[in-house]
Amino acid sequence: MAFDALETPFGKTDKIVGGAATYISLSASYFVKPVNVVSVVGGDFDQDHIRLMHTRQISTEGVQVKENEKSFFWAGRYFNDMNSRETLATELNVLADFDPIIPQNYQGCEYLMLGNLAPAVQRSVIERLEKRPKLIVMDTMNFWMDIALEELTQTIGMVDVLSVNDEEARQLSGEYSLVKAAKKIMDMGPKYLIIKKGEHGALLFHQDRVFFAPALPLEEVFDPTGAGDTFAGGFIGYIASTGDISFENMKRAVIHGSAMASFCVEQFGTERLKNLTQEEIDARVQQFVNLVAFDTVLS
Repeated sequence: MAFDALETPFGKTDKIVGGAATYISLSASYFVKPVNVVSVVGGDFDQDHIRLMHTRQISTEGVQVKENEKSFFWAGRYFNDMNSRETLATELNVLADFDPIIPQNYQGCEYLMLGNLAPAVQRSVIERLEKRPKLIVMDTMNFWMDIALEELTQTIGMVDVLSVNDEEARQLSGEYSLVKAAKKIMDMGPKYLIIKKGEHGALLFHQDRVFFAPALPLEEVFDPTGAGDTFAGGFIGYIASTGDISFENMKRAVIHGSAMASFCVEQFGTERLKNLTQEEIDARVQQFVNLVAFDTVLS
């Protein structure tokens, strides 16, 4: 839970609410309730957003508030292709010494989504749960591969599903081929691997099986910030709503996650995720289904 300041070819914002936990929880809340968040903010965090989370039955009991400190802040500028960006400022603030606390009524959770944070912090959350969840999904990024590879590898070995982008998959595995990269990464421990390819969709790997989900062609992409986290929230939210962790259901979860991410990029920050309707979500999922549906006759 953080503040972002963004600049894209479509405009710029001052400080707005962002952060992995924010996007993940909002997205997941359209599929399952309650969503329990573990995070940390400063005394400067937007109380209106906390109230919004509560209206969506997102519990903030696990959110530590450090009144005399500032929330995490990131500023970035996106280039014309919207796939590459430049970091203008990163201020860790309260995240610098974040020690997650799991409230007692969060214990017994069946589905755990580890947003992108230091792998030691992610691992501590797993270790502080009294019972292992039915499914643990983890997101990470190349920054941790650069500075904390040993800790990252250890944490990856504890999860069921890892979610990275194509560049990160190649860096983590040392393989350019994403099929070879997937095999190496799954050998580290995860049973499933999601490789996100931005505007080119996402791949889901399990053993020797591969599923590809396209990205929805959109007329305008205003802000890609949080799209990966929104995808993750939709993915695990859908799985939690169905209680089915089979590969076949994960395919459906990837489509639902992709649909949620396609909403996220249509406006700055979390704006588009605040008031979606079930009809909008169903229609967007159907658009994804239509993208890949076809009939053929093989001779």
